[in-house]
Amino acid sequence: MTAMAQSNLEKQLNILDYALSSLWRRRLKSLSVLLVFAAVIFLLASFQMVTKALSDKAKQVLVHTPEITLQKMSVGRQEAIPLAYRDRLAGIFGIRRVVPRIWGYYFDEVRLANYTVMGMAVEEMPEGGRLDTALVGGKMPGPDGQGRVVIGQAIKKAMALEGRTTFSLFRPDLSLKPFEVSGEFSSDTDILTNDLIVMSLADARDLFAIPAGLVTDLCVYVANPQEIGTIAKKISEALPSVRVLTRPQIQKTYQVVFGWRSGFGSICLLTALAAFVILAWDKASGLSPEERREIAILKVLGWQTSDILVVRFWESVLVSGLACMVGMTAAYIHVVYFSASLFRPVLMGWSVLRPDLHLLPRLAAGDILLTLAFTVIPYLAATVIPAWRSATVPADSALGG
Repeated sequence: MTAMAQSNLEKQLNILDYALSSLWRRRLKSLSVLLVFAAVIFLLASFQMVTKALSDKAKQVLVHTPEITLQKMSVGRQEAIPLAYRDRLAGIFGIRRVVPRIWGYYFDEVRLANYTVMGMAVEEMPEGGRLDTALVGGKMPGPDGQGRVVIGQAIKKAMALEGRTTFSLFRPDLSLKPFEVSGEFSSDTDILTNDLIVMSLADARDLFAIPAGLVTDLCVYVANPQEIGTIAKKISEALPSVRVLTRPQIQKTYQVVFGWRSGFGSICLLTALAAFVILAWDKASGLSPEERREIAILKVLGWQTSDILVVRFWESVLVSGLACMVGMTAAYIHVVYFSASLFRPVLMGWSVLRPDLHLLPRLAAGDILLTLAFTVIPYLAATVIPAWRSATVPADSALGG
């Protein structure tokens, strides 16, 4: 190391030491700025982390969904699809199996909540036997399991089924249909199964009074996932009145929904960041008599304008860096250990039965840099740029004031 480089390093270390002592002398003011700044970073980072965690969770759970889903559309609305459509798909090469499904929403007037009711022919699904691995107990209802259902965790809590395993739902004609719980979904799949009731196809047809030969949609399983797009195109040509939904499209929809809600919340929080930056600019621009006198004394002692500017820069870096560490650590704890409880009403939608998610955000360097770009850089600009004004104050005027 050359003598000049060593001299510059010692100079920067001395300036850094002075910046630390300056922050300590104004510790109450510095602490208040630090806490407010950390709170802003905490809010922004929490939204970013919970969105990433929800997107990853949805992608993980949707891996086992059907590759293609068919729905019949009429004047822009979904209606029941005939089972006979399966015969028109028999000639398409690459289709592994076509499984009918009946699903809909059941409104519980007592608890003012919507349940998702799904009737499936589990025995016809290619990997229907693996569905039992998503349960904490019991098994999925089969063709001989009339009246048996599998429920999500929120259904169990809403219906207070801790001490019993039977309940009833109203048919459209207001007659009661009894059910017996044969299994419960694991909390790991709450993002999809929290408000879900799974039953046999016959029970769902009876509950919703759907005529024989009709179902809600058809689930198409393909032999080669790489040919999903090709097979979907062939299905669209064979059945022009049918809406064809692929698994990648459904996954993308989840990404867009979570991203839109997070973006809306982040825009709202950016106003708080803008207000904080304006406040920091105002505080940095308005020098107190003590700060003016301090600058004048430094100039008399031989400090250059650039040295004073570097002091202000180090002060801002120390405050913003510590605030960023505190804010992002608090955001991680908020998302992992408290399931992002502050933002769940915004991100989880309108449902009364919201899942108790256990999120684990994936921290990437790009996400951290994005948070720094939205928070630290504006703060540095709001504090360092006005420092030019403080650094050019004449020493005699400051001491005379």
